[in-house]
Amino acid sequence: EKERKVAAVAVSPMASVDWQKRCIALEMQLLRFRLQAGKIRELLAEKMQELEQRVTEADQRAESAEKQIHVMEEKLKSANIQPSESESSLYRKYQDLTSQVQEKDAVIKRLEIQLEKQILVRAQEAKIIEEKAAKIKDWVTFKLREMEQENQQLKMANLKQTEQIMLLQDKLQGEYKTIRGCNAFILCLFSKFRSQCLHSSSSSSSSSSAYEMAHGPSSPESTIRITPKSPLLSRSPSTNNPFPNPPVHQSGTSMTLPKVRTPLTPRDSIQLVKKHYSQPQPSLDRLHHLNVNIDIMTPSSTSSTLKSTGTLPFSQVVEETDIDDGLPDSMDGVVEGSGSEDPSRDGVSFVGLAEELERLDPEVLKPPTPPLHRFPSWESRIYAVAKSGMRVSEASPGARGPGRAAGPFTQLIYKNINVPVYTTLKGKATQISSVPLPDDDSGSEDDSSSLASLRTSILSPDRKSSVPGSPRAVKRGVSMSSISSESDYAIPPDAYSLDSDYSEPEHKVQRTSSYSCESTGPVSGEMLEKSGYLLKMGSQVKAWKRRWFILRNGEILYYKSPSDVIRKPQGQIELNSSCRIVRGEGAQTFQLITEKKTFYLTADSPNILEEWIRVLQNILKVQASSPVTVETTAKPTVRGWLTKVKHGHSKLVWCALVGKVFYYYRNQEDKLPLGQLQMREASVQEVDRSCDSDEDYETGSRGFLSSHCTLVVQPRDQSPTYLLIGTKQEKDTWLYHLTVAAGSSATFKVGTEYEQLVGKLLDTEGDPESVLWKSEALSFCKEGLRSPLTTLPSEALQTEALKLFKSCQLFINVLVESPSVDYHTSLAQNALQVCLTHPELQNEMYCQLIKQTNRRTPHNYSLTQCWQLLSLCVALFLPQQHFLWYLRQYLQHNADPRSEVGKYAVYCQRSVERTLQNGEREAKPSRMEIVSILLRNPYHHSLPFSIPVHFMNNTYQVVGFDGSTTVEEFLNTLNQRICVRKPQLSGFALFTDDPSGKDLEHCLQPSAKICDVISKWEQALKELHPGKNEGTRIVRLTYKSRLCFRSQVKGETERERLLLAYQVNDEVQQGHFPVNKELALEVAALMAQVEHGDLERPAASSPTGSPQPKSQLILLQALERFYPKRYKQDCSSEQLRDLTERLATKWSMLRGCSAPECVRIYLTVARKWPLFGAKLFSAKPVQPSPVEQSQVWLAVNEDGLCVLDYTMHTLVTYPYQSVITFGGCRDDFMVVTSQQREPGVGKKSAEKLVFAMAKPKILELTLLMASYMNHWNPSLPPASHQPLGHWDVDSRHFPAMNYTTKGPTLL
Repeated sequence: EKERKVAAVAVSPMASVDWQKRCIALEMQLLRFRLQAGKIRELLAEKMQELEQRVTEADQRAESAEKQIHVMEEKLKSANIQPSESESSLYRKYQDLTSQVQEKDAVIKRLEIQLEKQILVRAQEAKIIEEKAAKIKDWVTFKLREMEQENQQLKMANLKQTEQIMLLQDKLQGEYKTIRGCNAFILCLFSKFRSQCLHSSSSSSSSSSAYEMAHGPSSPESTIRITPKSPLLSRSPSTNNPFPNPPVHQSGTSMTLPKVRTPLTPRDSIQLVKKHYSQPQPSLDRLHHLNVNIDIMTPSSTSSTLKSTGTLPFSQVVEETDIDDGLPDSMDGVVEGSGSEDPSRDGVSFVGLAEELERLDPEVLKPPTPPLHRFPSWESRIYAVAKSGMRVSEASPGARGPGRAAGPFTQLIYKNINVPVYTTLKGKATQISSVPLPDDDSGSEDDSSSLASLRTSILSPDRKSSVPGSPRAVKRGVSMSSISSESDYAIPPDAYSLDSDYSEPEHKVQRTSSYSCESTGPVSGEMLEKSGYLLKMGSQVKAWKRRWFILRNGEILYYKSPSDVIRKPQGQIELNSSCRIVRGEGAQTFQLITEKKTFYLTADSPNILEEWIRVLQNILKVQASSPVTVETTAKPTVRGWLTKVKHGHSKLVWCALVGKVFYYYRNQEDKLPLGQLQMREASVQEVDRSCDSDEDYETGSRGFLSSHCTLVVQPRDQSPTYLLIGTKQEKDTWLYHLTVAAGSSATFKVGTEYEQLVGKLLDTEGDPESVLWKSEALSFCKEGLRSPLTTLPSEALQTEALKLFKSCQLFINVLVESPSVDYHTSLAQNALQVCLTHPELQNEMYCQLIKQTNRRTPHNYSLTQCWQLLSLCVALFLPQQHFLWYLRQYLQHNADPRSEVGKYAVYCQRSVERTLQNGEREAKPSRMEIVSILLRNPYHHSLPFSIPVHFMNNTYQVVGFDGSTTVEEFLNTLNQRICVRKPQLSGFALFTDDPSGKDLEHCLQPSAKICDVISKWEQALKELHPGKNEGTRIVRLTYKSRLCFRSQVKGETERERLLLAYQVNDEVQQGHFPVNKELALEVAALMAQVEHGDLERPAASSPTGSPQPKSQLILLQALERFYPKRYKQDCSSEQLRDLTERLATKWSMLRGCSAPECVRIYLTVARKWPLFGAKLFSAKPVQPSPVEQSQVWLAVNEDGLCVLDYTMHTLVTYPYQSVITFGGCRDDFMVVTSQQREPGVGKKSAEKLVFAMAKPKILELTLLMASYMNHWNPSLPPASHQPLGHWDVDSRHFPAMNYTTKGPTLL
């Protein structure tokens, strides 16, 4: 008990303490609750006030709304007082508006139909061109084989002749030795006479040093000889010598004579030629100038040329020429003999020369405006040297005869090059013929008469008189018929016998009956005679002559003027069925081609031209074909010869179905149709042959009598047209395609099962859920094809379709591996080439590939490879009609970036859009294109292919492109990458090399496709070197300046300047730019500084001062790349060492000068030559010619065509304003210019110059001149920019093979 009590006592105080705390805690809570309650009351009071305010506001709003409703009700009541009247007026308005809308709809429909007609009328000719191209290609390959055989025989003959020449040379050498001894005495006398002349004209010190230099230290062994004059290689003496004696030089400089390097013996010269032909060029970027390297020419003056051979090492030969052949002209040469090199020649100034340079072109030759600070001394020294050094140091170790392009394959490749002919009309170069003119073209009696009557709108714009019949007279209202007076009476149209003289050319298919109602226009209403002025191209001198033409009684007579019609005509043109009319490039020229001659005619305006062509067409019953083809996207679905019968008249015509219009032509080449049938909603049926009467067809020429099939086509609201077709296959094809075009294929069972299913899919609008997609006929099956999937017009094509299927099977079922990728490449190329050659198979190809990929299992490599083949197809060509719709639906169906196959489908979709945008391709895909697609999925790259573009400074830039990229798009990408302006501003263009490996290049036209370029080049390479390893060489693209204008200098980017400097250096190194030896070293040092930076000099040089081997090597490299070849060939090792020393001295002076600074100075120096930027072509004037030299340079620049002699000084300049005609003439280059006979007299004479050149060079020169003339003419149609690279649609100017590289493609 005690214990319990103690415990209770212990517990009780604890309990009492707890209650206290508890009580305090509760009081605290109570206080808190009170505070919170107070806050809540305040908040409630605020909220109540807010709500009361809102209620009052709502009441106010409700009242105002009630008032508004009352107002509206009153308004409505007032408006509805007369409801019936307003309803009727509204209804009337509604009717008026609907009728107006219907009228507008009708107008829109009519316009749409007209628009469609227009589009189709302009879009007919693409297929014809493709067929032509195929034929031409076959013919070309056949000819090439022939040429290769010929080439082998020629090589054999060549070897035999070389042996004979060697024997003859040995004999000649023996005779030379005897002649040398006899003539030593003559030389002594001559040299004394020469030294006296020199003493009389200049200071004694300069003449004696010149004598010593020319003859070298005399020694007993020195031999002297005279070379016989070579009639081919001689250079006639300079006749325009302004000084009777050489100009006097400043004292202290050595007087020097021109020196010519000649081969020691004729045998040497032949070995040099061999060496030149066989050795590859040392540097990669030297892609132009056929005539480079070792030039063999012996210029001899009127007296026999004397040579003295000193005892210099390698017996260096120095040739003296006559005094008057010496130094007078601005570009003539200075010899710097190795013995008399004076290092202190910094300030050389040739007084006479400087003056003449100033006289030539004071503007160009002025140095640039000096900056505020003075030039550093070395820069002013370079300009001083440039002022006197713009010429060739040696009178010219001339060029080879330019008439031959070097190398065995040149003839082979260029056998079929056609050089176009251009004429100048209104300041533009307009193409009048795509082939060279024969010499006797357009000949007539007036060709012998003088050209004083040459009064054309081009040559004498100041002519004020207006001859009756001229455009001026017409404007005044003088009637044409009243001018030519009594002889111009009208003849009734029906008096013409239109069909009397139909001697058809053999190759045209005979017609079933004479022409009837199908003429080009209503003949009865058309005028069949005409007279007026036209310009006619002369036959001998290709200049325009103004003649009065009269067309009457089926012939054209022409006279000098209307007043001469009573006299004998100047000439006449017989018009018969074999005549053709071909339009020129512009809107004012055309060719009238008769059996004997081609007449080139130009009208004063496009309207007059159209009148003449219309009258000629009505007489000749032919259409004017146009050489400048319009590229159209629409191509014929089906085409061929059919006999068309309407109203009892039958006629054999060439037919083509384009879209929904059926066109028929007189023959396959015609551009404009005889007529057309609109197929939309027409009825097309096959006619039972048994009910026809046989008499209708007995005149038929194609054996239709027993076997032909007949279709009847009846457009809405027209009488029926019957088509007689030769074979069942052709009939099936025409029936299917005409039915599809008419839109009735769903109701009428035509075409194969596959085509019918595609038609049904089209009717369901491609519903992705449709069971048709899964139908057996559209899906993959393991059995092979037994018959084509599409309707084809011949058995041969049906067989070809099955072969195509087998090729595709081989491609699909053999696994692609990188080592054996060439197997797949050749399979794909052959299959796609067949489709390009036979467009009818293109639909078939797509159908086969879609069938092969549709619902194919398992998903293995075969499926992927089938999609890869489809990816190659879509970049080349697209299917026609609803097959294109089917392809797009199918790709949409499969496109899925998550699966491998889906990625190919997405890529194909992109490709289809690009092909629709840029048009179809011309050539099969190249190996590069196929390998790219086979070895990596193209989906991952918007531009799946890439190729390096090389620049003149040995660098390159890799640029990406796709299957449809044009050269223009490609260059836009390149220009952005390398910071160069557009080609129109910079004058740059893209060139390819030649597959033959020769030093030729081809400029690409902006519309060409890069893939076609690569493919054609690859094809040419294969044909040139069959059996060689494929894939080792690809086309080398080079980007460099083509057109050079003074105005381009403004805004030139640094990169452009650098590339231009390297290009000029290339010209200097090849000898196409006039620099003497001194200036050549200066500019070589500048280029070395740009390329290598400061010259590293050894710290402690050896006692002789020669640099260490490394810097020695760099110096030799610099000489090799930047110093003219002709100055250093045949240098002894001693002279070479001396050259490197002098180069090192000049180079070390440039220490610290930056590359852009050096480039600026280099271009400043180069631009001192008046012809800076001109392209030089080596040529031989064909006699008779006003140019007396046997060998000249033709320089083309922005001002005109200059003829330079071989020391590069200008003989004559023809500004573009004076050029009338230029281009190919037989195998030579021809230019016709107008010359003012006497000052103040309006008449001008025309002069024709002909130059022998290599054919590729003629083409390049012609296109370059046309480009310069048309560059500032934005009004010209795009066709005129063709010169920026002529790969035309039909490859007019380049054969199928077009290009090549030297050495590796990536540097």
